[in-house]
Amino acid sequence: MTALKLSNVCKSFGKTEVLRNIDLEVDEGEFVVFVGPSGCGKSTLLRVIAGLEDATEGSVEIGGEMVNQVPPAKRGIAMVFQSYALYPHLTVEGNMALGLKQEGQPRAVIEERVAKASHMLSLEDYLKRRPSELSGGQRQRVAIGRAIVREPKLFLFDEPLSNLDAALRMKTRIEIASLHKALDASMIYVTHDQTEAMTLADKIVVLRDGAVEQIGAPMELYNNPANRFVAGFLGAPSMNFLPAETLGGAAGHTIGIRPENLRIAEDGQISGTVAHVERLGGDTHLLVRTPAGDEVTVRIFGQSQIQRDAEVTLAYDPAEAYVFDADGARV
Repeated sequence: MTALKLSNVCKSFGKTEVLRNIDLEVDEGEFVVFVGPSGCGKSTLLRVIAGLEDATEGSVEIGGEMVNQVPPAKRGIAMVFQSYALYPHLTVEGNMALGLKQEGQPRAVIEERVAKASHMLSLEDYLKRRPSELSGGQRQRVAIGRAIVREPKLFLFDEPLSNLDAALRMKTRIEIASLHKALDASMIYVTHDQTEAMTLADKIVVLRDGAVEQIGAPMELYNNPANRFVAGFLGAPSMNFLPAETLGGAAGHTIGIRPENLRIAEDGQISGTVAHVERLGGDTHLLVRTPAGDEVTVRIFGQSQIQRDAEVTLAYDPAEAYVFDADGARV
């Protein structure tokens, strides 16, 4: 069964078009990530799904029901925001139970659902604490728990990890993935972080300027990007782009090569000078500047003794390169 279906969804604020002709289906139990740069429309699209914004055109269906005219509280969704939005005067237990109390749920149901969610999120020892007594990661888990207890048809996450430091982001990301598996729930997750998108999603929706650029499984998009934008957005370090004519290709075209597909070799196709070296322990990243002024990033697995200002030649397998036309479309 389809958990969510969007058909020709458009959204404008006055004359400014923010979303354009969005078509999307999310299956039951699927984890879908909206990803794209700031201002691409991903959070607005999430708000349209939640009912916090009205679609200018098109339809929104949740669980097979058209919900365009249904208020947010009646859509069967639960939302986790970037800000934790916890009530400071309530305990963890009180924050998690509040929505259920407002729905008029019986006390026994509330206690059962809060106990179940707190166990899943390892919050049992914190139920009597207030938000000020919690770490950022614990507060975010409370916000997620508040969503879980509602047992929604659809979970919506709007950049929930943005306020956490790098180590905690990774830990919480793993917790969200485990939670998805345990609940077997339909989830939509908005982020600008392509690492979050690649590691969490069953399906990624790449957005740019209010339109969908490509939809697919993470490695499908990584290995078969439809255009230069998707190719450059997914992957860290990002894909290198060089004028095709400098590598024996057609004028006006661009060659894309991922950093891990370049190697140092005596008979390579690209020559240049090492302008910068990043030693990361397990990996070494080289920034190589060609005589034409192009910059190329090389990912070397493991440690390397190459120094800045060294002259190098880089080789790649043409079968692992991508070709894009002047408009950025994959050739």
